[in-house]
Amino acid sequence: MERWRGRVALVTGASVGIGVAVAVELVQFGMKVVGCARDVGKIQKLAAECQSASHPGVLVPFKCDLSKEEEILSMFAAIKEQHKGVDVCINNAGLGHAELLLSGKTSGWKNMMDVNVLALSICTREAYQSMKERNVDDGHIVNINGMCGHRVITNLDLHFYTATKYAVTALTEGLRQALRAENSQIRATCISPGLVETEFLSPFYKNSPNKAAGAYSAYKPLEVTDVANAVTYVLSAPPHVQIGDVQMQGTEQV
Repeated sequence: MERWRGRVALVTGASVGIGVAVAVELVQFGMKVVGCARDVGKIQKLAAECQSASHPGVLVPFKCDLSKEEEILSMFAAIKEQHKGVDVCINNAGLGHAELLLSGKTSGWKNMMDVNVLALSICTREAYQSMKERNVDDGHIVNINGMCGHRVITNLDLHFYTATKYAVTALTEGLRQALRAENSQIRATCISPGLVETEFLSPFYKNSPNKAAGAYSAYKPLEVTDVANAVTYVLSAPPHVQIGDVQMQGTEQV
């Protein structure tokens, strides 16, 4: 990770869960991390904690609603002006709604597509353009996917969300092929965890809190630090090594 010291990483969804763990870990490795989310107050508090802990890097909070393209473009413009550009892009932000395929609300489906697929694609495009215009040829784009991006489980609540994660799988491999076609050494990777103990299920099952609690009590899930460690693993691989996907889950998960 020494080669990333002092360089700029964007982490989306950096106010909670996996995003917090990834942002802090990269700051600990000396990176300048732009952490974005709608709730920027949480990131500001996290940035102060990182500073108090004397981590070698710095966390820069940025308020951004990823469902709005104009806010994403404004964020990248600010990063260019203030920090020259992005060297690493961690597309972590994602959300889910328990909207069934046969009776779900279109608004819920659209929200999942806007954040899980379109925002990820816009951030990827802008990060690549940022790297290209500065002749950065060793950058890295990491998409936080999920095991449900590789298999359809028998949970009716998750099927549309699963479709968005299948899209992430296809987009990451498509990105890898596109980068090769450009003779670029920029790398593209998916991190695909199974169940991770985060705040994700609470809003997902906002009308059925017992479902969220039950999911985490059935077996020992992954922790956010496990996913953050996977991110640093792929970033620290030698430049000639392309890690396409890291699939991981709790030992007891079926």
